[in-house]
Amino acid sequence: MLVSLGAVVGAVARYLLSEATERMFGHHLSEGGFPYGTLLVNVVGCLVIGILGGWGVPELSNSTTRLLLITGLLGALTTFSTFGWESLELMQNGKVGVALVSIGLNVVVGLVAVYGGYLVGQYFAPEVVS
Repeated sequence: MLVSLGAVVGAVARYLLSEATERMFGHHLSEGGFPYGTLLVNVVGCLVIGILGGWGVPELSNSTTRLLLITGLLGALTTFSTFGWESLELMQNGKVGVALVSIGLNVVVGLVAVYGGYLVGQYFAPEVVS
């Protein structure tokens, strides 16, 4: 229940932040604009998980606070915050090489997966008749 409650708040926050950013900068990604909304939610998510990490919340396994704020709210706002936190933890634990490999794989493989998924979707999409 806590995860669901946090996820509702996170999803609504993501939508509102993205919409506000689009109105502020006036460019939508579909119009060739920069994805400022995505950048904003990713940076906000990273900032919030950093603050919570500084307070020790990620170490509170299955705690109410962790489930509500990290798994629910930040999970719906952006998974990029988790990616950022895990990368920081690896570096703080002296595993800089592992962190860099993880960062590289997440970015490169993620982009390849997006493109591959796009191609699969295009292949199976019904032809549009003009």
